[in-house]
Amino acid sequence: MAPRDSVHAVLSESEGQYVAECLEVAVVTQGRSLDETLANLRDALRLYTDGEDPEALGLVHNPRVLVTFETVVGSSQCPG
Repeated sequence: MAPRDSVHAVLSESEGQYVAECLEVAVVTQGRSLDETLANLRDALRLYTDGEDPEALGLVHNPRVLVTFETVVGSSQCPG
């Protein structure tokens, strides 16, 4: 199978904290804002692949990160 060119992450908010969890790799991180959480996600993915052969993990070098923001219908929460 060809290496994946992207990693999917689901981002959600709870009690003033954002959490991002990758679906294909074992990476989870959090932050106080969307920007902080996304920066932490990039850092966590870099650490996850640091010193590893990305293809052995099923990834290309420098994969794209696709983020889905999960919220509850009718919620007053707004990303930002």
